Amino acid sequence: MKSQLAIAFILAALAIGAATSAARAQSVRPPADIQKDYDQFIVKFRVALKANDGAAVAKLTKFPFYWNEMRDEAYFRKNIYSKVFTSKARDCIARGKGTYARAPNGEENFSIFCGNDLFLFTRTPGGFRFAEVGEND
Repeated sequence: MKSQLAIAFILAALAIGAATSAARAQSVRPPADIQKDYDQFIVKFRVALKANDGAAVAKLTKFPFYWNEMRDEAYFRKNIYSKVFTSKARDCIARGKGTYARAPNGEENFSIFCGNDLFLFTRTPGGFRFAEVGEND
């Protein structure tokens, strides 16, 4: 009986610890200057998407861009933009809320989740840039 009680206590403590950690992870707020940079960037990015302007989106993209292999701006504009930024994706990004995260390597990132896709925006020395699209796992 005592061992069952001890196991129950340990499991309860672990559950409380996990819930507390998850709550902290969800409530991480970016520093004010990072948030301001992202807010300014995402307005420009959304304007370019609304206009369906691949050239303007490319100017707001981090290169080289990985798409099965490293790609340059010309390849992005010609072969990637229309595949990634469908009407549905553009609409989702227009109304999606960016979720902040700081990567272990120190990169400041925001992600917008659109169905099965995750759009990643990374802070670079030149400001935020669209950096990656991947599977939302």
